[in-house]
Amino acid sequence: MLNGVGLLNEYPATVLAVWVLSAAGWGAVAGGLCRGLSGYTRRLALLAHVLTLPAVVLFPSILGFGFLYLSIAVAAEWWALILVTRGRPERLVLRGDLRRLAAWLALTAAATMITTSMIL
Repeated sequence: MLNGVGLLNEYPATVLAVWVLSAAGWGAVAGGLCRGLSGYTRRLALLAHVLTLPAVVLFPSILGFGFLYLSIAVAAEWWALILVTRGRPERLVLRGDLRRLAAWLALTAAATMITTSMIL
């Protein structure tokens, strides 16, 4: 609390919802990577996935703006990945399925555009 006002009271509910959905999507993808991969591949995939969190924070801070836009895009990517692969992210690259990749990219673009237009 700062001067009797909660820190999150200053943000609109939609922004908080985007952050919660983004965090939940990140966790769901991390769970899918833990469940579906093993050994060295799992460690590398989880390391790359964990490094997305500092990147999501640092990239907009270097540019000076855009954290909400990036949060929307990342949440859309993670939830589209979960939907397209039915909760098993390794399916995206397992057999080189280009139809699944195209569906993921199209769904991500559509979700990002729709969500951005609804919020902003």
